[in-house]
Amino acid sequence: MLAPSHDPGAARTADPWRSHPAATAALIIAAVGAMTIAGAWFFELVVQLKPCPLCLEQRVPYYIGVPLALIVAFAARRGAPRVVVTAGLLALACLMLWSVYLGVFHAGIEWKFWVGPQECSGAPQLGPPGDFLKRLQTINITRCDEAAWRFLGISLAGYNALISLALAAVALVGIARSGRVN
Repeated sequence: MLAPSHDPGAARTADPWRSHPAATAALIIAAVGAMTIAGAWFFELVVQLKPCPLCLEQRVPYYIGVPLALIVAFAARRGAPRVVVTAGLLALACLMLWSVYLGVFHAGIEWKFWVGPQECSGAPQLGPPGDFLKRLQTINITRCDEAAWRFLGISLAGYNALISLALAAVALVGIARSGRVN
């Protein structure tokens, strides 16, 4: 029977978080981001919850972040310069913080802490009676100021803010830990 290795380098290669923390952080962001978008599509396509304009806007950081995270993970695993990988993780952290802002803003509208955009939070502006039927076809009736679904008192916008905050933290931890790897 072989004795366990006491070589610290062997432990580094056995644990991917320690040997490639930036790549691991980026892969976590890509995977969780993809699952978050899949969840949004599930609620839209299966549960039939039509997204409001703010819901659709909250998806944008993920549409940008998931491919960027995959690029950062690939670059980190291929030995790209640390400054490039760090810049990619910092960009991911900023994207996720933007998503936190969007989620908190939307949740605040749902809780009536502040007023949302007119196109989805107030009474629809029907205008003059001229082309009334044509305007009715273009009116969005999905309201931003009413949560369509809640679990444990938190709406989808609130969950987006929490998930995004966690992903921003993962990106920042990836930056911090990648500085410690020799």
